[in-house]
Amino acid sequence: MTAAAVPAASPASTGEESGVRLARSRRNAELSLLLLAMVLVAAYAAMIEAKALDTITPDFWIPAAALGLVFLGLHLVIRWLAPYADPALLPAVALLNGIGIGFLRRYDLAKATPAEREDLAVFAGTGGRQLAWTLAAVVLAAALLAILRDHRSLSRYAYTLGLAGIVLVMIPAVLPSRFSEINGAKLWIKFGGFSIQPGEFAKLALLTFFAYYLVRKREVLSLASRRVLGIDFPRGRDLGPVLVVWLVSLLVLIFEKDLGTSLLYFGMFVVTLYIATERVSWLLIGLILFFGGAYLAYVLGSTVGGPFANFYDRAQIWLDPFAEPYDRGYQLVQGLLTLGTGGLFGAGPGGGQPALLPEVQTDFIFAGIGEEIGLFGLSALLVIYLLIVERGLRAALAVRDSFGKLLAGGLAFTLGLQVFVIVGGISKLIPLTGQTTPFLSAGGSSLMANWLLIALLLRVSDGARRPVTGGGGPAARPAGGPPEQLHGAPTEVIQP
Repeated sequence: MTAAAVPAASPASTGEESGVRLARSRRNAELSLLLLAMVLVAAYAAMIEAKALDTITPDFWIPAAALGLVFLGLHLVIRWLAPYADPALLPAVALLNGIGIGFLRRYDLAKATPAEREDLAVFAGTGGRQLAWTLAAVVLAAALLAILRDHRSLSRYAYTLGLAGIVLVMIPAVLPSRFSEINGAKLWIKFGGFSIQPGEFAKLALLTFFAYYLVRKREVLSLASRRVLGIDFPRGRDLGPVLVVWLVSLLVLIFEKDLGTSLLYFGMFVVTLYIATERVSWLLIGLILFFGGAYLAYVLGSTVGGPFANFYDRAQIWLDPFAEPYDRGYQLVQGLLTLGTGGLFGAGPGGGQPALLPEVQTDFIFAGIGEEIGLFGLSALLVIYLLIVERGLRAALAVRDSFGKLLAGGLAFTLGLQVFVIVGGISKLIPLTGQTTPFLSAGGSSLMANWLLIALLLRVSDGARRPVTGGGGPAARPAGGPPEQLHGAPTEVIQP
């Protein structure tokens, strides 16, 4: 065959082939990081046993191996269904999830008597249950990736999801306390020996509705009426949506008795509104409304009592936990002492006393881990959370449609805000909340909801990172998704 007979590759095909090769290499990078994460989880489990048992049992590696198989299955699903998804998300979340299970195993060892510890099965207790919940959560995330081939399809069900989110938020508030209240907060639905926290799923449904609504209304909400100190403020008649969400968040604060959930719902709406309009004034209005409402609830709690009394009590504990260190302030005081005991480097995995800290397996797991890995270790965990949030925001910047931008940006911020609420509560920055630390705390509701959040970020990042055809042509169609706009949402092509 002569040289003239060899067909020359077109620039478009060359660009697409290089994009495919890049995506494949990223999946291999994801696999390598995932294997490294599981090695770290196994090493963490070994150090816990060496410190807590003075020996390392032959089966210390089994939970890490089981987790590795579960996450490997999800990696294969991503390789098949979302080959262009961000390669850092799965390994980062897997590491957090594995560390959480390792510490819950540590908590089981602390509760057991010395004679029972060496014979405690690796799949027993709270750690074993969390491992089972992880399997269920990862299967649910994989199912979402299989069903939802294009994130824009969610906009078709925005109003249905919004209604479902409101119902999920309201159910614990209207149920009698014996069916919904744990540790003073009405966030649960309890029946028999089973309980579920519907608010964890409500945040995803409401965020989808917020993203769709703000895509359609952002031009109106971006209009300014007057300029004060260089900041454009919206028209008075456009404050309606913010006031409605503010009122709902106050009702959550009052009737569900939880500041964290109230702050989470209102915060994710205001930030999504800011992303949609790019108006700093919405952030200022949101801060004024929320803190004004919280102060009003505090004042009414001190004078009127009734549904405001619980928030007043929590605020009093926050202001001076050492006033009653063996009564109302006991949990917060023990959390602060636990963090102080950990110091910079901690007592070492397995060297703490987690059984002395109330609710260490859920609300205070960050403090319990901090006692053993110290400030430096906790900083590393916060960096991992920051990495997940950053990758979510990067997907929001790169995705080509406005709905995807708001959805990914809201999801990333919601995860970061939930971590802030937890860390702020145990460090006495804000009053204590009933929120769980994502991927670390024991509990199936939080774990499944947050894995669904990660699945949505993977789907959006897959659409954002798909290669564009050469020569400046249109963007490649996302898998299973229509090329046209959904419900009038503008499609914005952003070159990678």
